[in-house]
Amino acid sequence: MGLNETPSGERTHIGFFGSRNAGKSSLVNAVTGQELAVVSDVLGTTTDPVKKAMELLPLGPVVIIDTPGFDDEGALGLKRVQKTNEILRTCDIAVLVADSIRGMSEADNELLELIRNRNIPYLIVWNKTDLGSELTAPEGAALVSSLTGEGIHELKERLSKLIPDKKEKQLASDLVKPGDLCVLVCPIDESAPKGRLILPQQQTIRDLMDHGAIPIVVRDTELEQLLSKEGIKPSIVITDSQAFKAVNAIVADEIALTSFSILMARYKGYLETAVRGISAVKDLKDGDRVLLAEGCTHHRQCNDIGTVKIPRWLKAYTGKDLIIETCSGNEFPDDLTAYKLVIHCGGCMLTETAVTARMEEAVSQNVPFTNYGIAIAFITGALERSLRLFPDLHKLLESMDTTQSTLEGRG
Repeated sequence: MGLNETPSGERTHIGFFGSRNAGKSSLVNAVTGQELAVVSDVLGTTTDPVKKAMELLPLGPVVIIDTPGFDDEGALGLKRVQKTNEILRTCDIAVLVADSIRGMSEADNELLELIRNRNIPYLIVWNKTDLGSELTAPEGAALVSSLTGEGIHELKERLSKLIPDKKEKQLASDLVKPGDLCVLVCPIDESAPKGRLILPQQQTIRDLMDHGAIPIVVRDTELEQLLSKEGIKPSIVITDSQAFKAVNAIVADEIALTSFSILMARYKGYLETAVRGISAVKDLKDGDRVLLAEGCTHHRQCNDIGTVKIPRWLKAYTGKDLIIETCSGNEFPDDLTAYKLVIHCGGCMLTETAVTARMEEAVSQNVPFTNYGIAIAFITGALERSLRLFPDLHKLLESMDTTQSTLEGRG
């Protein structure tokens, strides 16, 4: 992703769903004005979801997703259907494409029920109208022809009205005043991306600058040296979670301290759930399963935060022989009942819709859900301090039976 591009997690994700040969791929090409998807009369040509990030007027920055036919058959077909379900979980808007000659199939009606159950804004598109049809389109459906382009402009206009109004949210700038000095601690180790900062760090810097605050970026190894300089009195220190323990020891108690991951959880709308979920740590027993989930896929380094560091810290902290499992990208289990706790990444690469869907699935199955930043802050004894910025959540933490003072002694 270029520095000037809208991050995927900030784009509206629009998924095109339907049965095989309903014309989903042709419609995607017509809507985008690009040959994004392979088109063929052969059933099941689209075998994997095809994604494209783009600027699409009047919709703005979007991710367009073309999905395999939901009525696919056989063992491979079942996997394609599973993929469709995974994509549906990430969508802000769903487009259900129906063949106007064949009408709504059983699979289409099943899809419609899934979309409605997830409360996703949707539009039914009655495709191939150029071929004529004696069937009546569902009420409110958009009538289009991918071949002639008829109705495509109107379709885009209607989709733009489905985009939810998102009130402007701030990562950190609402916690400080214009002119305030803000120190951002960004460790540079083997897991840091070569030549750049990770997305939450980039977004926080831009958010602070947009609102007149003054960010200073420093490695954890130079933090103490920076704070010892005359005139350096930050209003807030924001750290990468994995440096929480060292940073907490260095930064004076009167200075506000939190992490990028905690701020991202607040930004994505699940921080309160994450705070509530951390109390499950005290109940973990030998043999319990814990799921560490990430919203993106990346090359794992030898000391990876999700697969190495957090599992090691969690086992040492609890003193229990835990079974740690991981998932990444769109792969998030439908059935979470085998787990005693889900620890999710900040979710910077996922839309708020996608993170919320994962959180709600865990909560509906009575599985505690927290995130990397909350877990690491708790393990290192910094959670109480990191939540002082948020009085309601700090009060919630105080009311919870986390027995943190006892657990800290094990870390």
